[in-house]
Amino acid sequence: MSAAELASVDGRITERAEARIPAADDGLLRGDGVFEVIRLYSGTPFALGEHLDRMERSGAAIDLPLDRAAFEAEIAALLAEHGAADAQLRLVATRGGRRLAFTENLPPYAAKERIRVISVTYAPSVMLNGVKSLSYAANMKAIRLAESEGADDAVLVRPDGIVLEAPTSTVFWVTTEGTLRTPSLDAGILASITRDRLLRELEVEEGEFPLADLEGATEAFLASTVREVQAISAVNEAELAECPGSRTQEAAEAFAAILDRELAASASS
Repeated sequence: MSAAELASVDGRITERAEARIPAADDGLLRGDGVFEVIRLYSGTPFALGEHLDRMERSGAAIDLPLDRAAFEAEIAALLAEHGAADAQLRLVATRGGRRLAFTENLPPYAAKERIRVISVTYAPSVMLNGVKSLSYAANMKAIRLAESEGADDAVLVRPDGIVLEAPTSTVFWVTTEGTLRTPSLDAGILASITRDRLLRELEVEEGEFPLADLEGATEAFLASTVREVQAISAVNEAELAECPGSRTQEAAEAFAAILDRELAASASS
């Protein structure tokens, strides 16, 4: 079996392509479940505890209890089988009571140094704000719309013109005055773990900002567990003056230092 193509379904490890759940599981039929994606560095997961914390919060928000102890034991067994390779770990809990853990190859977009994005109008569901549910069809549709226009990814924008986030990452940008900005959680975005790390290390202004503010930025980047810090070269028709700019490089260096500290602490424990 390839090290990056394993799966655990309720503790049974198999090839990812052979993993099965019942067709009648409402996680499949109704998108009723929660998930997390975690980057693996030489087989070590980054911020596993916080990802599981968020998964528990997401589950609680839709009345789906998570057997965390069972999940943790199954993840440990899967990662021991997977070995020391760079990859990503996907965790899924379904309404049908299934716990799934997959090791997967990193997606191609993670290796890109810079990307182009376009804005896509998006009306978030208040009931699911902050929940990483399996109901991700709208996010995936936004990415397909962006790609159909020749862009690499989308930036979701509320109907009132307020910037939210990319479908699977957080967006940051720098104003002409040099201020680093990102949408606030109150705008209706996910509480990203990578975003939280960067807010601790950098001086960032949070708020509800219009699309014109992002289009007028001097530089911008996306941030996520899988992407880390990824420079944006253009927003819609606006080519950004700096890519990557000094604040993007500062964020990338800050996150690299965070990774070094936390992975070293994980290894020593």
